[in-house]
Amino acid sequence: MNSIFTGIQMVDLKSQYKKIKTEVDQEILDTIESAAFINGPKVKQFKEHMERYLNVASVVPCANGTDALQIAMMALGLQPGDEIIVPAFTYVATAEVIALLQLKPVMIDVDPDHFNINIEQVEQALTPKTKAIVPVHLFGQSVDMTPLLEFAKAHNLYIIEDNAQSIGADVQLSTGTQKAGTIGHIGCTSFYPAKNLGAFGDGGAIFTNDAELAEKITAIANHGQAKQRYYHDMIGVNSRLDALQAVVLNIKLKHLDDYAAARNKAAQFYDNTLKDIEQIQTPKRVSWSNHVFHQYTLKVPANHRDSLKQFLQKQGVPSMIYYPVPLYKQKAFQPFVDSNITLPVTEKLCDTVISLPMHTELQEEQLNYISEQIHTYFDKNE
Repeated sequence: MNSIFTGIQMVDLKSQYKKIKTEVDQEILDTIESAAFINGPKVKQFKEHMERYLNVASVVPCANGTDALQIAMMALGLQPGDEIIVPAFTYVATAEVIALLQLKPVMIDVDPDHFNINIEQVEQALTPKTKAIVPVHLFGQSVDMTPLLEFAKAHNLYIIEDNAQSIGADVQLSTGTQKAGTIGHIGCTSFYPAKNLGAFGDGGAIFTNDAELAEKITAIANHGQAKQRYYHDMIGVNSRLDALQAVVLNIKLKHLDDYAAARNKAAQFYDNTLKDIEQIQTPKRVSWSNHVFHQYTLKVPANHRDSLKQFLQKQGVPSMIYYPVPLYKQKAFQPFVDSNITLPVTEKLCDTVISLPMHTELQEEQLNYISEQIHTYFDKNE
């Protein structure tokens, strides 16, 4: 095959839509006919279905995943100067909202194999100003939450889970199994179209088992209105999931576990076909969480990463680098971090990771072609 063999995408939302087109189209038309675009029965229905799926007391839909993180931190009453521990190897939104609220992001390193927060470094980062930890369940599997919960409880810290990439993942705890995002004080997610549970636009949600927090989160997301319209008990924001997005998410939620199974099938294919390339490290599975494969991320030698990406592009195979620059080296964060900070694992990952196409519609011939091209590259560049 050559570069004409396209149709391979990082995320194939169009093909996914075609499988649920009839139901989606009818629900959208019904919603338009109802003219109930903001809140209303469709959003309530999604909220209730999400609560059942996650087995969590309260889900508060909102406009996007970044808002979810911001609202969560506002609800906890954190004060300017309070320190929040966060991994440096993550998407900007995780730390961005910390800085936006005049809190201090304390960036720490991650595990070199599963890319999630390094628990030992959490302990080392603790100061009298530390008020919360934001574990990011990166690429599709959870942080090891049992030791993190024990540490947070011992030091009276909040845990805000960033679950934008691992919705539906099951996490083993000493007390049993829970869904990622429902374990800490508050969990947050994004329904950006490319996520495992993606809308047809922006969307997000906040999860909690704390009734008092749920009430406060709901009010903050709606201009600080707690019980009565036009009566504002606190400073809030305007962050709502619209009804059209809710109907799409409600339909996709019924398929979420099947979507995860399809992603795992693709990941297993990659594992089997790439395992003999000694220059590659395929994604590690952890013992405390299953993997829902938001991304399938390889580690390759730094001197091959960019040239492999260019080679694949010429063959019609897309790839992405999540993430090319540590957060603490981003210009935006210079006022918030120590200029001498060095996190060797994060810096190495930024130079060596590359993510392959990963979505629910990948066909075996596409997966085979992608794997063949990676083999071809390394055969030529031994």
